[in-house]
Amino acid sequence: TTDWVVRYIIDNSVGRYWIERNPGSTLINELEYFVVPKNGIIPTINESITPQELTVFDPCMGSAHFLIYAFEVLMKIYVEYGYSEREAALEIVQNNIYGLDIDERASQLAYFAVMMKARQYDRRFFMRGVQPHVFAVCESNHIDTFIIEYFCDNNVLLKKQINTLISVMKDAKEFGTIIQIPQVDFVSINRRFEELKEDISIYKDMMINELRPFINICEIMSQKYVVVATNPPYLNKYDGKLKKFVTDYYKDYSGDLFSVFMYRNSFFCQSGGYLGFMTPYVWMFIQTYEKLRTYILNSKTITTLVQMEYSAFEEATVPVCSFVICNKKSNEKGNYIKLSDFKGGMNVQKKKTLEAITSEDADYFYETDQSNFVNIPGMPIAFWISEKTSKLFNEKKIENIAKAKAGIVTGDDKTFLRLWHEIAYEKIVFDCSEYIYSSELRWVPMNKGGSFRKYYGNYEYVMDILNLWTEGKTNASVRRGDKDSYFQEAITWSMVTSSKASFRYSNNKVFGVAAPAIFLKNEIWSVLGLLNSKVVEYFNEFLNPTINILTGNILTIPIRDCNSIVDKYVKENINISKEDWDAFETSWDFKQHPLLPVYTDTEERTYKLSDLYERWERKCKDRFDQLKSNEEEMNRIFIEIYDLQDELAPEVEDKDVTVRLADMTREIKGLISFAVGCMFGRYSLGNVGLVYAGGEWDETKYCQFSVDKDNIIPICDDEYFDDDIVGKFVDFICVAYGEATLQENLQFIADALGGKGNPKDVIRNYFLNDFYSDHCKMYQKRPIYWQFDSGKKNGFKCLIYMHRYQPDTIARIRTDYVHEQQARYRTAIADLEQRINGASTSERVKLNKQLQKL
Repeated sequence: TTDWVVRYIIDNSVGRYWIERNPGSTLINELEYFVVPKNGIIPTINESITPQELTVFDPCMGSAHFLIYAFEVLMKIYVEYGYSEREAALEIVQNNIYGLDIDERASQLAYFAVMMKARQYDRRFFMRGVQPHVFAVCESNHIDTFIIEYFCDNNVLLKKQINTLISVMKDAKEFGTIIQIPQVDFVSINRRFEELKEDISIYKDMMINELRPFINICEIMSQKYVVVATNPPYLNKYDGKLKKFVTDYYKDYSGDLFSVFMYRNSFFCQSGGYLGFMTPYVWMFIQTYEKLRTYILNSKTITTLVQMEYSAFEEATVPVCSFVICNKKSNEKGNYIKLSDFKGGMNVQKKKTLEAITSEDADYFYETDQSNFVNIPGMPIAFWISEKTSKLFNEKKIENIAKAKAGIVTGDDKTFLRLWHEIAYEKIVFDCSEYIYSSELRWVPMNKGGSFRKYYGNYEYVMDILNLWTEGKTNASVRRGDKDSYFQEAITWSMVTSSKASFRYSNNKVFGVAAPAIFLKNEIWSVLGLLNSKVVEYFNEFLNPTINILTGNILTIPIRDCNSIVDKYVKENINISKEDWDAFETSWDFKQHPLLPVYTDTEERTYKLSDLYERWERKCKDRFDQLKSNEEEMNRIFIEIYDLQDELAPEVEDKDVTVRLADMTREIKGLISFAVGCMFGRYSLGNVGLVYAGGEWDETKYCQFSVDKDNIIPICDDEYFDDDIVGKFVDFICVAYGEATLQENLQFIADALGGKGNPKDVIRNYFLNDFYSDHCKMYQKRPIYWQFDSGKKNGFKCLIYMHRYQPDTIARIRTDYVHEQQARYRTAIADLEQRINGASTSERVKLNKQLQKL
């Protein structure tokens, strides 16, 4: 019809798509999908089309949106200059809009969008015979040489130029618009097409269908435009052909295909014209794109940039920015909008962007001279920093007083690394200040990154250093690092982090690539304090706002002399953090569970767990508050030293204080774990620290609480065995806290576990269902107690301690426990069957349930 507009109706049973008359629609802007003829040609008025000839595209595919918005802007310009909308539509399609896409379907969609937009302003537009300059890139691989010979007609110069284009456009479907078209006389080529307009040879159709579109595309790619806009592909892993092309022509910008497009598109643009992009914002900061930033800052002007929130696109987490660049250098300040603090998807991003444009007091809108970026190492596009902050980077830096050393790459972490608790304790050398390589003492502590934690901690791994050095002589994948830096004082951090960077003191350790380190002869305390301060947190936002905290970024941080009181705070913070770290049994310096009382052997024990927990809770709170206070005071000092009072506040959020507050459930589960350790002999109530983790067994260390003799502790739904785990746990609580408070303490434990009913039943249920999963979580899926389990019905379970494992352990589990339990079940079954025979009806139902369970 004369008013037809595309809609879609999907019949899921047959998957048909329809064109339907709908004059009330506002066309493109309200459509979620477009129905497009497969051949890309819009039907003329009164021309019919069947559903089978249609296909559906998502508008996110390609350039349709860019062209629609460009059309709207151009329409306003033409109308302001006195054109009618009908005249303007014709001018825009003929003279203003050009589009290329490597995907033929996407170019069809863009073509369709332009035609429909023109039809919106001119109802007879389809009758005017005007076609948009919107094409899919085509390659020259299949153009027939006979066509070229016929077209050139012995014109040597023309043939040379055509062959040049043929050569350049080979495999163009692979490379798209990053191909650079050499200078060619398109006027002469087009004149030849005009000469052959009335040609009736057999080659005419081939020239029209193959050579003409090919030349059109080459000409479009050779021209310069006032505005170039694109959302380029994001791709950093190329196949062989594309990789060679990108390396040959765009080596300095080859970190990602979007970077190649940013550079290439500047040559599509006239001097003084504008480039519009939407890309990942990593190009603004990281080292991979430093040459791209240098190129832009030295020869272009960023006029506007919107940095979106990390998860602004709800469909995919892609850190994106959209920006406009003027294709010449000027002294104009750019306008920047930082939306990283506003979560909630694109609707929120749009709202905040419009507010920033219209409001005079939006604190996330910035006007910045891009010359500020040049002062900062790597020239990150840190538009939100002041000129004063920028100039700080002209001063002395950490690299002037510290050295970074390459970390160890084992080439095979599964072979050379272990969590420390996996290794016999006596084979680990924790004090490596005078380490001597030995076949017996070959395991040494290693820094391997870890969670967000400041000052001290994340010390979990050991390395087989002797075999690493032996292996490294023949294995090229091993990088052993600088041996002189082994076991030295250093500042380390986790290279990969999902939140903020956190820096820790390290000594007597080696380090890997996941935990970079810097070494200082002096000033180690003040530099550690600086790195954990708000000042460096602020610097890291623009030096490298990605999840990888690189050594190069840390070394470029400016450093100023500071008050010696910082050293005092830092040392105190290290001690506080160490106390916190060592309060948990996953630390190799763990001494005793914090809920155990401190007493002498002669003292009569009468302790309440509730009182001890309150004591521990106060201690944790005091430690937490002291660390927070110290950090805030250091922030004040560093903010004043760097004169950043206008940019930063010293306050520290509770979530950024990296020592733990007390948690009743966690502490009680930790106490249960410690008690199991005492049952197996890993710990002892009469000794502090680790008592047995391999080596020589010493029975005399277990006087107060007896150790399980056979290293097998059963976990059953009732107390069938003398060494039943619940019975042994109750004995432990009685010995540790006294018999007088036993029931009160068991109730406190049951309440903390969250169970209901008899305290022993709650504790038994925890051992049956949750203890082992908690243990595996605590020990990072490398458990030191191994659980043997008959299945989900809890018929029989038991624990053994891996450091006491013997060749006959499994056989004794079978003969001494499983067989005995099976016999016990058989006896109980026989007893129930006999009782059922003489029971009443109601009693028989109850007994049958018990029988079924057994």
